[in-house]
Amino acid sequence: MTAYKRILLKISGEALMGEYSYGINHAVMQHIVAEINEIKQLGVELAIVVGGGNIFRGMQSANDGIERVTADHMGMLATIMNALALRDVMKQSGLVARVQSALNIEQIVEPYIRGKAIRYLQEGNILIFAAGTGNPFFTTDTAAALRGMEMNVDIVLKATKVDGIYTSDPIINPDAIRYQKLSFNEAITKNLQVMDATALTLCRDQKLPLNVFSLFKTGALRRIVMGEDEGTFVTV
Repeated sequence: MTAYKRILLKISGEALMGEYSYGINHAVMQHIVAEINEIKQLGVELAIVVGGGNIFRGMQSANDGIERVTADHMGMLATIMNALALRDVMKQSGLVARVQSALNIEQIVEPYIRGKAIRYLQEGNILIFAAGTGNPFFTTDTAAALRGMEMNVDIVLKATKVDGIYTSDPIINPDAIRYQKLSFNEAITKNLQVMDATALTLCRDQKLPLNVFSLFKTGALRRIVMGEDEGTFVTV
C-alpha cells in the first residue's frame, strides 16, 4: 500500500545534465526513467514538471543583455525540449507519457488543458508539463506548485542533486546537517533556497506537502512513495 496515490515530481534541467556542463545526459535520463518505472508498477499516478536550465537559463541570460521576458520565453522552450526527450526515453522503456505545454505549439506538443490532463492521469499515463506556467518571471518551481494544486496531487516531490535540505550547502560545508522535517515558514524565513518563495508560499497556503530528495539515490523515489523517511519533508 503506497502512502500517496497521485504525486507531482519536479525535475530540474540541471539534474538532466548529470556530470555534463550542458545538454542531456542519456545515462542520467535512463536512471530517472528506471526510478519512475518502479513507482508506476505500484500504481501511482504521476505528473512531472521539468526545468530547462541545462539548455538555457533565463535569469542569467537576462543579466547578459537579453530582455528578461525574452530570456524567460527562451527558457520555456528549453523545458519543452527536455519534456520531449524524457517522453521518448520513457516510450523506449514501455511507459506511456503525454506532454502538455503552457505555450501553444500545437505542431509539436499539445496545449495544457486541465480536464484532459486529469483524465490522462486517471488512465495511467505519465503527464509531463512543459513551459512552466507560460508566463515570464515565474520559475518552474512555481509551476510545480501550481500544477500540483491543479492536479489535486497528494504531494510535490522536488528532485535535486543532494538528499534533502541542509542547514547550509553540504557540498561546501561537510558539517551541514540534513533536516528530516521542516515547516514551510521555516524554509522561507531561513532562506534555505530549496524552492523559490512563491512556490513555498503556494504550497503552504494550500497545505500541499513537499519532499526534497536526491534523484540520484537509487530507490529514493520508491521509498518516499511508500511513506518511508527519505530526504526532507516540508509541511505546514
